[in-house]
Amino acid sequence: MQTLAYGSWPSPIDAELAATHDGAPGFVGFVGAETWWTAPRPTEGGRRALVRRLPDGEERTVLPAPWNVRSRVVEYGGRPWAGAERPEGPLVVFVDFADQRLYAYEPDAPGAEPRPLTPVSGIGGGLRWVDPVLRLDRGEVWCVLEEFTGEAPTDVRRVIAAVPLDGTAAADRDAVRELSDGRHRFVTGPRLSPDGAHAAWLGWDHPRMPWDGTELTLAAVREDGTFGPARTFAGGPEESVAQVEWAHDGRLLFSSDRTGWWNLYRADPRDTGDTGGDSVYVQPLCPREEEFAGPLWQVGWNWFAPLESGLIAVVHGTGATALGILDPETGEVVDAAGPWTEWASTVAAHGSRVTGVAASPRSAYEVVELDTCTGRARVVGAAHDDPVDPAYYPEPHIRTFYGPAGREIHAHLYPPHHPGHVAPDDELPPYVVWAHGGPTGRAPLVLDLAIAYFTSRGIGVAEVNYSGSTGYGRAYRNRLREQWGIADVDDCAAVALALADEGTADRARLAVRGGSAGGWTAAASLTCTDVYACGTISYPVLDLTAFASGETHDLESKYLESLVGPLDTEPGRYEERSPARHAELITAPFLLLQGLDDVICPPAQSERFLARMEGRGVPHAYIAFEGEGHGFRRADTMVRALEAELSLYAQVFRIDVAGRVPTLELAK
Repeated sequence: MQTLAYGSWPSPIDAELAATHDGAPGFVGFVGAETWWTAPRPTEGGRRALVRRLPDGEERTVLPAPWNVRSRVVEYGGRPWAGAERPEGPLVVFVDFADQRLYAYEPDAPGAEPRPLTPVSGIGGGLRWVDPVLRLDRGEVWCVLEEFTGEAPTDVRRVIAAVPLDGTAAADRDAVRELSDGRHRFVTGPRLSPDGAHAAWLGWDHPRMPWDGTELTLAAVREDGTFGPARTFAGGPEESVAQVEWAHDGRLLFSSDRTGWWNLYRADPRDTGDTGGDSVYVQPLCPREEEFAGPLWQVGWNWFAPLESGLIAVVHGTGATALGILDPETGEVVDAAGPWTEWASTVAAHGSRVTGVAASPRSAYEVVELDTCTGRARVVGAAHDDPVDPAYYPEPHIRTFYGPAGREIHAHLYPPHHPGHVAPDDELPPYVVWAHGGPTGRAPLVLDLAIAYFTSRGIGVAEVNYSGSTGYGRAYRNRLREQWGIADVDDCAAVALALADEGTADRARLAVRGGSAGGWTAAASLTCTDVYACGTISYPVLDLTAFASGETHDLESKYLESLVGPLDTEPGRYEERSPARHAELITAPFLLLQGLDDVICPPAQSERFLARMEGRGVPHAYIAFEGEGHGFRRADTMVRALEAELSLYAQVFRIDVAGRVPTLELAK
């Protein structure tokens, strides 16, 4: 072992390696017996590829660059593809990011090219599509249509619509049939009963977010393919139904947090007549104080899938997750064996096979298949391949800290770790507190080479699942109501100070970083605490009043009513908590990273914030990236961002990284 100061350890995990391994497979599904999914391509301009696993085990990219299978509905997107096996070969429909049109493609047909199914609209954000369901019997694809009616981000409507597969709608918007009645501002795609007689979907309205309250809506499907009168079956303003599916026997399955935890329920809507109401007919399948669903940030995320046998594949857990098989008759759950500690919000079933996306602290996200007959789970796609010796990976510690009023704060601690280097006995390591985005989200317990980039150099990382995080029940989520900028900041500070008090971290070398809502927490932490020596702020919210007054997209335009309070009755809170309004309170150096195409947290907020910092003598740097939106996807962007962040810490913490990363120029 060689002795070197914390932060100066040489590491084979460079920024390029971390960037090229960023992202995860998503939106798994079956086309016939084949497993398909979307995959990140950071080195190909950050596009999402569509990938299939052939019967011989080969992984094949379905569409070459520059095709980018990604929807922009509600800006965060959602499930962008659907496929079906036919005698003449597979048919897939997908959304291309560039023009947001829906396309049809026959990948096994000689010489075939994707053909557009929907037109382009020049109004506002145009026409967008998500969460498709193929109806080959009707020659249509049913999905969510998001249509802009004006130039403002809130000039938008959303309905369930049917698009002909023959391409007649490609030049004629009128060829699109609207199926739902527009009663909700936000909707998910339809889920059809096995006999095709009923459709179920979720809807919600401002100012609620989908984890606050949604409605499970049912409608009969008439012989001509139109919907009958819609009725609410479950959910409401204070009940979040996160997913709905049909069991193969025609009964309805849905996840609801009516008890304070997202649990699974079953009902037979055929028995309820026209009166609705579920007190007699709804059966809890596995009542537990743990989550069987999560926040619906993307349309089409799912946490359970019914099997033909009547069993249900479920992603569940508290804090971390597992893939299990639920017997709805007994309530018993048998978890899949394997090293995985985190299962993503996507799961599909075919016959006795279940496919999901899973990771662990020693492996990145990969596509995993469970055979429910044998109980065997195996990797079938995007297999993790260690790009460096795993000895350089950090070993996470699951910790619980205590904040104001003794409240619990959950966190993952990643101490500095190197197989060949240690620090002097009298030195404590620097630590960076990572605040996740959302804020209704959480930090997963998985291998992240961006974390290893720092820990393998001798800089510790603490991921804080602060008040408002998911995975710990509704009460934990609700701790952030009207407390954004207070509870999250206090929780992160409590973890940082506890690490210093217990001798784990150097009190003088603490930093905070975050992106999106985590960027807000980082900026607010630098504004109203003296805990941190510096911070990294990425694509953040900085000005609450502007954010709530039209400077963001439609989905989150009323989000602050629950996070902060109504603007018309609580304007003082918006002023008091905004870092952009109190730049004079920031004395610690910082790095600000921003995508110039970001419509969720637009660059105007960062630019106004910087204008207020000008001439104040606080060292800082601003890097804006062309072609990047909310969250960075391109490898070259991520390389520059990581190297700039390390350079900031090196300068502030007085770490010798000479020649290893470009020096970040800090302006005053």
